Amino acid sequence: MRKPHLKLSALAGILMVLFMLIGAAAASAEELLVYTALEDDEIPRYLEIFKKDHPGIEVKIVRDSTGIVTAKLLAEKDNPQADVVWGTAATSLMLCDQAGMVEPYAPKGLDKVRPKMRDANNPPHWVGIKAWMTGFCVNTIECDALNLPIPKSFNDLLDPVYKGQLAMPNPASSGTGFLTVSAILQSMGEEKGWAYLDKLHENIARYTHSGSKPCKLAGAGEVAIGVSFAYRGFMQKQKGEPVQTVFPAEGSGWDVEANCLIKKATIKPAAKTFLDWAIGEDIMKAYAQVYPVTAYATGVPIPEGFPADPENQLIKNDFDWAAKNRQRILDEWTRRYDGKSDPK
Repeated sequence: MRKPHLKLSALAGILMVLFMLIGAAAASAEELLVYTALEDDEIPRYLEIFKKDHPGIEVKIVRDSTGIVTAKLLAEKDNPQADVVWGTAATSLMLCDQAGMVEPYAPKGLDKVRPKMRDANNPPHWVGIKAWMTGFCVNTIECDALNLPIPKSFNDLLDPVYKGQLAMPNPASSGTGFLTVSAILQSMGEEKGWAYLDKLHENIARYTHSGSKPCKLAGAGEVAIGVSFAYRGFMQKQKGEPVQTVFPAEGSGWDVEANCLIKKATIKPAAKTFLDWAIGEDIMKAYAQVYPVTAYATGVPIPEGFPADPENQLIKNDFDWAAKNRQRILDEWTRRYDGKSDPK
């Protein structure tokens, strides 16, 4: 005997309940807008960890180079859009803080973060997650073909044999570009630093608007050497490209990739949850897989290719000086060298 069919009215009722449940689930999911300058290939790996821990929070990412993220944040000062900034130069967050855009917040686990990787205020206005540093991405095949020596220092890059074979990031667009220029000016003093950059400019083929682009250009053989950052060099090599990462003998420029809470009329609880997670042990160990200097010790071995003492490779960096003088430095750099920059 056949079972009777459900009446249409009963079926409609069941469907209505299902739609209501789906709608309620969607409404209960919190949405978070996160601005970041982390590398494109880093973000998915990290967010997988977040989604496992916090499936009810939907994270929308706006990713760009540090200088562009910074400009976007400052342009939105009177109508902030982002809830959180994640993995963007501490010097940039200091500018946002000076503009009154940052809501102080002490994420869970702050006590483990080393002092130089966080803002000194209590509660802090920004908290670091890891450091990234200048490295030279050298295409060994191109250098061999062109009979170019492998550079070991910033000073080596001034050799006329490298004319037209160097790419470097524009510091107005790129955090890597700015930390490199800032390191040169701080280490050499401004007079000698600008004189050095004048000579370096003679060998530059182009300035890019991305910190990773010079390394990608070197990996593709479009230039022999890209002044970039170490992480990118190692990633290019893993892809099979003939890239050797060199750490300059004088020391590497560096900055802290940091997080902050954006000041808004309504601050979402999910924003604080994200910031707590962003310095948690699980994600810190993920950062440490490819960055040797993290906000606190993780027990993860130093990634292959870095110096045995990576912190000793970092120059002495005055973040306050860099933040206060950033615009002046960028104006002067643009006046002198912008003619070789890629079109925007």
